[in-house]
Amino acid sequence: MLIGDVARRSGVSARMLRHYDSLGLVRPSGRTGAGYREYTNEDIRLIFHVESLRSLGLSLRDVRRALDDPGFTPAELVDDLIRQTRKRIAGEMELLTRLRRIGAAEPDDWENVLQVVALLQALGSESAGKRQRAALSAVDEVPVPVEALVDAALSETDPNVAGALRWALAQSGDSGLVLLAEGLGSPEAEVRKRAVQSVAEIPHGAATDVLRAALANSDMVVSRYAALALGARRVADAVPALIEMVVGEANDADAADALSVLATDPALADQIATRLIDRLAHGTAESSGRRRLTEALADIPGSTAARALVDLSQDDDRAVALTATSILKLRNAESPP
Repeated sequence: MLIGDVARRSGVSARMLRHYDSLGLVRPSGRTGAGYREYTNEDIRLIFHVESLRSLGLSLRDVRRALDDPGFTPAELVDDLIRQTRKRIAGEMELLTRLRRIGAAEPDDWENVLQVVALLQALGSESAGKRQRAALSAVDEVPVPVEALVDAALSETDPNVAGALRWALAQSGDSGLVLLAEGLGSPEAEVRKRAVQSVAEIPHGAATDVLRAALANSDMVVSRYAALALGARRVADAVPALIEMVVGEANDADAADALSVLATDPALADQIATRLIDRLAHGTAESSGRRRLTEALADIPGSTAARALVDLSQDDDRAVALTATSILKLRNAESPP
């Protein structure tokens, strides 16, 4: 069979067939009287073998080794091809993400495209200073897709850069909340923590809803950050979690402050005091925990808290009694005559 017929039937161009011949990879077994290449069925079978191996990503050199070396074992080469393919796919996905983010910024001209590209590169810089400047400029100078800001915030380890990124996300409204909520379910604890910290700084009702849901998160760090943020927003749902933080000495001072903020609402003050009293009476055996609960009553206004402190000043636990007595003295000193 002549080279033109082989090219038509195999789908391999005549030029490539000549290249295979020059490399000694697939040489036609014969020549016509006029000197043209003539391929046998065995030659054609070998061509299909070459094409099959090339379709896996093998170089022509590796194809030749596979065909010529009887002791050739493909396992190592296939593993290497898998690694190369994964690396190539990762690179393509990174490019796709970058292009999608540039498109989301809706640039008006190529100058805007270059500005967005420069900012995205700065967000991924090894320099913390460059990352921080990029985060701060992402709000006013160049519109950066919120997806890029969320990814940067969830991966940032430098506290100063992280703060700038959270600020930028807060300025962008609630458009990043869906992605941040997904971050709360990450298998990585640090990502979950960064996600709830970012949500906590977004001052919108939708962010409050995400924080409410985060109270039930199995990660205690997430649920505690959510409780503190909700306390600052005067959301009563956070009260039980805040009391448990006081008992467990987990950001207990911050939790007590959040309870005092909530207690500025007269409708909540007695409820909070009652919960603290119940926890003192029934739920906490350790002296240190009871003392912290007593201290938390200090900034809760109203008669319920006041009566509880009087009772606690006679408590069998001396540390609790002394704490309550001291609080009562301060409250009496601050009360108008």
